[in-house]
Amino acid sequence: MGKQQLRVAVCGATGAVGREMLKVLEQREFPASEVVPFASSRSAGSRVEFAGQELTVRELKEDSFQGFDLALFSAGGGTSQKFAPLAAKSGCVVVDNSSAWRMDPAVPLVVPEVNPQDLDWHKGIIANPNCSTIQMVVALKPIHDEARIKRIVVSTYQAVSGTGHKAIVELETQVRRLFNGQDVVPDVYPHQIAFNCLPQIDVFLDNGYTKEEMKMVNETKKIMGDDSIRVTATTVRVPVFYGHSESVNIETAEKLTAEECRLLLAKAPGITVLDYPEKKTYPMPVHAAGEDDVFVGRIREDESIENGLNIWVVADNIRKGAALNAVQIGEELMRRDLVRVP
Repeated sequence: MGKQQLRVAVCGATGAVGREMLKVLEQREFPASEVVPFASSRSAGSRVEFAGQELTVRELKEDSFQGFDLALFSAGGGTSQKFAPLAAKSGCVVVDNSSAWRMDPAVPLVVPEVNPQDLDWHKGIIANPNCSTIQMVVALKPIHDEARIKRIVVSTYQAVSGTGHKAIVELETQVRRLFNGQDVVPDVYPHQIAFNCLPQIDVFLDNGYTKEEMKMVNETKKIMGDDSIRVTATTVRVPVFYGHSESVNIETAEKLTAEECRLLLAKAPGITVLDYPEKKTYPMPVHAAGEDDVFVGRIREDESIENGLNIWVVADNIRKGAALNAVQIGEELMRRDLVRVP
């Protein structure tokens, strides 16, 4: 990456993903001359930890981006729609974690292990994909390159941290109340989440799918650069704090055996294969929490079709599914000399 040092803004720095972005920047020793946390007026003046220091959070304003080279956004779609264009106009490259820009044809949607070349045509804003999409396409990329994926059927088991801190507290509170024989009143979710599974993530659309499910359908095609891939998804919220799990059924154009798939994935960047069923070893959310990699196991052939595979994919949704991927995009921008330094 050379000796270039960037001035980095972290927008939405007091949220779970924003705090994780700060942690990842520090752990990966991102070449920053300065890291500045921003948030809404409500959180301005509070403190966040970075590199052994306590940084004071500044209020995000229209003129906040002067002199910054890179802005990592995790502040919600409305905030991003308002501030990301202002940041880009000031010469600051934006990596945005909201859904606001993901399907904009003028904005690259990037997972560095999958489509880093799409950064070459950015115009100042880059979209970070949905957490459940990120981990899936990391696992699918080597398979697609080798055997061309025709169809994907994915079912997800998603942690409550994907909804935010209030959902984590709701699960904790409900578990405690139920153990004490007390009633629970759902607030964040439409139904009790403790000891339950909710086959609804985000709102329902006219086609009967949820918004989360259609994000996986549409984002996968854009990231993989192949509209011919047919994708269907069912997304489910489960009572797990950190780590999304996914059962992914894949149909390929060319035959790929389970062993060939296992070897491909073991060599691929950002993937750890945990697949020893005889030892009862397979990925679980407790493995993934706090880890960078996408974990893949239960690799086996789908015996109901000629060219089919089943895989089980697990990753930390706050880390690889959000903060880490955004920082990796920043690293890739530097490698490609695509950060416009004023």
